[in-house]
Amino acid sequence: GLLRRAAAGSREQHREQHRDRDPDPGSGIQEQGSGSARPQPPEPSLLRFLVCPLSKKPLRYEEATNELINEELGIAYPIIDGIPNMVPEAARMTRKKPPAEDSEQP
Repeated sequence: GLLRRAAAGSREQHREQHRDRDPDPGSGIQEQGSGSARPQPPEPSLLRFLVCPLSKKPLRYEEATNELINEELGIAYPIIDGIPNMVPEAARMTRKKPPAEDSEQP
């Protein structure tokens, strides 16, 4: 019983310390920059080296949607604060139907 009570006490204390350290996570991030809400494009020099993690093919930057597009697979990777999120789970399908359904085999 004593160990459990001590563990619960230290957990509460940790939670309090965390709250004091960062009262509002994410505050102050939006205020930085030029004040415009325009999406921040990735560094052009980096784009040359970025390839799709799935196909290893080059990606095309789409300014309208602020995404890196893989035409071959029909997927788009979002760019958040100028940083491409190239985790396959974060990618958006750009095609209506997956390629497997286009060629129906008997």
